[in-house]
Parts: sequence; C-alpha cells; structure tokens
Amino acid sequence: MNASATMGLAEQLPALVVVTPLIGSLLTAVLPRGHLAWAVSLLVTWACAVMAFLLLGKVAGGEVISYHLGGWPPPWGIEYRIDRLSAFLLFLVTGVSAVMVPFALRSVESEIASHKQAWFYTMYLLCLCGLVGIVVTGDAFNAFVFLEISSLSAYAMIALGRDRRALVAAYQYLVMGTIGATFYVIGVGFLYSLTGSLNMVDVSTRLGALGFAPPVLAALAFLFVGLGLKLALFPLHSWLPGAYAYAPSFATTFLAATATKVAIYLMVRYFYSVFTASRIFEALPINDILIALSLAGIFGASIVAFFQSDIKRLLAYSSVSQIGYMTLGVGLANLDGLTGGLVHLLNHAVTKAALFLAVGFVFLQWRTCRLEDLAGIGRRMPLTLLAFAIAGMSLVGVPGTAGFVSKWYLALGAIEKGWWWMVIAIMVSSLISLFYVGRVLELAFMRPQPEVMAYRKPSVASSPWTMTVPLAVLTLAVVALGLDATYGADLARAAAEMLIARGP
Repeated sequence: MNASATMGLAEQLPALVVVTPLIGSLLTAVLPRGHLAWAVSLLVTWACAVMAFLLLGKVAGGEVISYHLGGWPPPWGIEYRIDRLSAFLLFLVTGVSAVMVPFALRSVESEIASHKQAWFYTMYLLCLCGLVGIVVTGDAFNAFVFLEISSLSAYAMIALGRDRRALVAAYQYLVMGTIGATFYVIGVGFLYSLTGSLNMVDVSTRLGALGFAPPVLAALAFLFVGLGLKLALFPLHSWLPGAYAYAPSFATTFLAATATKVAIYLMVRYFYSVFTASRIFEALPINDILIALSLAGIFGASIVAFFQSDIKRLLAYSSVSQIGYMTLGVGLANLDGLTGGLVHLLNHAVTKAALFLAVGFVFLQWRTCRLEDLAGIGRRMPLTLLAFAIAGMSLVGVPGTAGFVSKWYLALGAIEKGWWWMVIAIMVSSLISLFYVGRVLELAFMRPQPEVMAYRKPSVASSPWTMTVPLAVLTLAVVALGLDATYGADLARAAAEMLIARGP
C-alpha cells in the first residue's frame, strides 16, 4: 500500500471505527459456530481499539477532526466530530472491550445455548457499533439512532442467557430504556424546532441568541431525564440491578464497563458543549440538582449493596453508587471536579470490568453467585479472589489504586468551592464501600466452605488463558492507573480544560 493510500485510509478512520463493528455483526450473524463468531468479534474489537488509539494521537494536541459523511458539510450533512473528550471515551470503550473480549470464548460457551452463540456476538458487535457511534457523532438525532442501536442489542444480549429471570430483566430494561429514549428524542425535537439544526455545534451557536426561553428549558429538562434514565442516575436506576445480575457474565461485564459511561459522556456533551455549562449553571440550579442526586445515589446504593445476597447484584448497586461519583464531578463544574468525574469513567470501567470478570470466572467454576455459597471460595481460587480484592480496593479508593485518583480530584473540586462537607461525604462513602467489599472478602477467605460446595468439583479443570489473561491485565491496570495518574488523569484533565474553556 503506497503512502497516498495510507493517508487516505487514515482520513477515513472516524467512519471506519463505526462501520467495522457493523460489518462484523453482519458476518457473525451468518456464521454457523460460536467459536468463529468469537474470532471475528475479537479481530473487529482489536481493530477498533487500534483505530481509536490512532485517533486519540491525532487530537492529543488539541486538534478537532471533522468528518463529513457523504461529503455533505454540516449542518446539512451528518458530521463525525472527534475532539479530546470523544477520543478519550472512544479509546476507553474500545480499549476495555479489546481486553475483555477473549474472556467471552469460554464464558459465552458455558452460559449460552450453542445455536444462540453467534447471535450473541452479533448483538455484542451491534452494541459496540452503537456506543462508538454515540461518541463520534456530532449530530443530535444521529446520536439517538446509535443510542437505540446499542440499547436494542443490549436488551437482546441480556435476554439470551439461560436464566429465565434474564427475560424479565431485559423487559424491564427495555421499558425504562424506551422511556429514556422517548424523553431524549423529544428534547432533540425541541432543539430542532428552535434552531432548525441537528448539528450540535450549530445548535449551540443558535441557542446563544435564545437565552433561556421556556422551550429551551423544556428541551434541557427532557434531555436531562432521558439521559438520566440511560445512565442509571439515582433514582432512575431501577433497570440496572436486574440487568447486571441476570445477564450472561460477559454481557454484564461489557455493559457495566461501557454503556453507562457513554450515556454520561452524552450528558456532558450537552451540558458543556450544546447548552454551554457556565450559562446553565449560573442561571439554573442544575448543578445543585445533579449534586443532590449524585450524593443520594452514592450513599443510598452503597447501603443497599451491603445487604445483597447475590454478588452480581451487590456489584450492580455498587455501579449505581459509582455513577454518582461521575455525575458529581459533572455537577461540581470546575476543572478539578470535572477531571475527577471524567477520569472516573476510565477508572471505574477498568475496575468494574475486573470485578465482573472475576465473578464470571467464579460462576463458570461453581455455577453460583450466591454469597452464602461462596464462603471459603478464596482458598480454592486464591488468585481470582486476589484480583477481586485489588479491584475492590479501587472501589473504596485506597491509595495506589485507580479509584483513589478519581476521588482525589473530586475532593480537590469540592475544596475549590469551599465545600469541606463534601470532602467528608466522599470519605464516609468510601468507608461504606469498604464494608460491602470487606463483607465479600471476609466470606471468601475467613468463613468455612458450605458442605454442598466442599465436595463439588469445579466445572473447569484448569484455568483457561482466555479468562485469566484479561483478568490479570485489568487488575494490573487498576494498580497502574493508581500509581501513575498520568495514564488517565492527564487525558481527562485535557478534555476537562477543553470543556471548561467553552464557556462564554
């Protein structure tokens, strides 16, 4: 391939990163065997991660890539727009997925009927396509299309599990997701009726002349509620615990690490790019509402997590709590606070992926996620539970782990506002996280194993590398992101600086 062809291919990366998983999903849909579909999914995900890395390198210096689909310039045509924030999220979604996807080989094989496995990978790639599309598009309605692609495929991924409760969970998710999508598209409709445009940059420019007219406020309200449902903002989180608890292990891990993060990204994009955050936060109590809901989610979900009897439901409620930290950073609306919220997107994605992979490996071996059945399991799977313990400490925010970096920046953002009470709240919430993580570890290492489990043989005689390597990589990443914050925090801070600078 000559240099001009290479240059031409590089210019098409914004479209290729979306089209590649879409084409891959079409291919997996016609493959007869799950192993072949997994191989295609592996190659496609790795290819997307490479493209995301290249795009991240292109915009690291502050450049913005504007790709016009079909050659039609915005606002008449659909624009794919890559800046520091979108490149950061794009690399997060594809990078974490690339590490996780080897795990799917044995997990999907054991949890999903053989004739459904190829369809599962089709849904996975469609969901990946939708999430990537949300991140790269600069068109409000196109974001809705990708939002629905990712959501519909996520419903199917959850429902494909053998557990009948997964069907109920998928249905509940579908109902809540449909309500959220309806609110979102109504908000977009208000924006279009006011501005005559769907391009986010163009809409932002035209909204400046309208101020805070009632239709603008209505659009903001609909978008806030719709995206709040999609990202499981407390108290709009009721769909999440069942979806995470009863979905196949890989589906749970993938959705926990990526889906809610992309919804938060879309909320940040609207607040800080479309409506321009400084105008909203100065004129309206949006930040107060967001901070109040975030703190309620952080404490309420953590307390509920402590009383769960199923480890996947425990981690699901933990996710609701951790989402609160992300939105708390958005609500603080200063550089350190927003940096903390954005870097927690990455840190929590890596942390929760490691936790759910560890639980998925335990489930593969022992076919249970009930905490009382897992008593003493740490002595039979010490390395897996060690990985769980390290990732669990990241949830708590122990120094040397990724979670500490996030909470440090959030605390700095609170101090900048003079809110020492919030610093104390962050510390107290970390102690609550320690209680439910410590409860799991105490059961796993200190309690005797139940008789029904003591004589049961594991389902897998040896640990497959496709499961142990992703778990090891993610666990090491939890430590690396904690010991050297430059890996993630610098990217998040650069994105936060870009967003804060857009104020009038």
